[in-house]
Amino acid sequence: MTETLFLTSDDVSDLAPPAAYVDAVREGYRQRGEGAPAEPRQTFVRSDPGGMLTNYAALLPDTSVMGGYMYAAGFGAGDAWFMTPLFDAESGEPLALLDGASMNPFKTGAAGAVAVDTLAREDATTLAVIGSGAQARGQLRTTATVREFTDVRVYSPTRENREAFADEFDEELEASVEAVGSSTAAVSGADVVITATTASDPVVACDDLEPGTHVTAMGQYHPKKRELDVATIERATYVPDLRKRATSDAGSFLAALEAGAVTEDHVHAELGEVVAGEASGRTSADELTVFDSGGTGIETVAGAYMLYERALEEGLGTKISFAPASEALTGR
Repeated sequence: MTETLFLTSDDVSDLAPPAAYVDAVREGYRQRGEGAPAEPRQTFVRSDPGGMLTNYAALLPDTSVMGGYMYAAGFGAGDAWFMTPLFDAESGEPLALLDGASMNPFKTGAAGAVAVDTLAREDATTLAVIGSGAQARGQLRTTATVREFTDVRVYSPTRENREAFADEFDEELEASVEAVGSSTAAVSGADVVITATTASDPVVACDDLEPGTHVTAMGQYHPKKRELDVATIERATYVPDLRKRATSDAGSFLAALEAGAVTEDHVHAELGEVVAGEASGRTSADELTVFDSGGTGIETVAGAYMLYERALEEGLGTKISFAPASEALTGR
């Protein structure tokens, strides 16, 4: 038997600041850029009751950890559950099992923040956020650690939601945070744009983007989900989290492919290749860059291992036992 640490959502919810997630995820993507294995998500759908089961995984050899994410959403309860197993990449033994719900916006936001740090202009000071939910919050909290923003504008369709978002972050951040009445008003003149929506139609138009803008789009993880229009994809230096994702579930890129505006060669590089220095990032002040963030095991494993190490230091979690196959496979 081996002892494995079980960490509840409460155990990890306040265990690490946003900057710690960013540092861990940056290191994870560096390893991916140097060849660490990771695959896009797999999703299994049931129509009655309606729901989906999704999983993805990664192995980070330099950190000597591997694992992934598995979550169920919908079905009869109409809710979601997130599980994150971690394994030692040397011994193969299970290290931890995390309730992954509370870390989700932070580890996903950290991937966006790494992209902003890698692809946005160094002098970026104005940020637009489209969306006001948990993912938008995670994106803003992490991205605010990599640039000194002075102005943040947020738009979401429900006025009460965007105003509550703006009030919350106006107190939390040193930047001035304002709710605005349209996507166009949010992105006009912005140096960095974050889209964190569930939209099926574009929420940002290329004509509204200034030269030199960086866009992080994190709500395009289904062929029918589109946050960016075809012109934005066509014009941009396009960087996905995983190259395979661009042609499997990256909705805006797939729409541009279907329209004949781009080919598969339009993918400039994976984020990890840019972080590792294997591919160029931004090359000019006027360049439009796009990071397409659909979620991978890279940020999940990197973020979860960081939380695991902190939990050990703090004495958090509950130990559970797993039997190795040599003991459990009795054949009886």
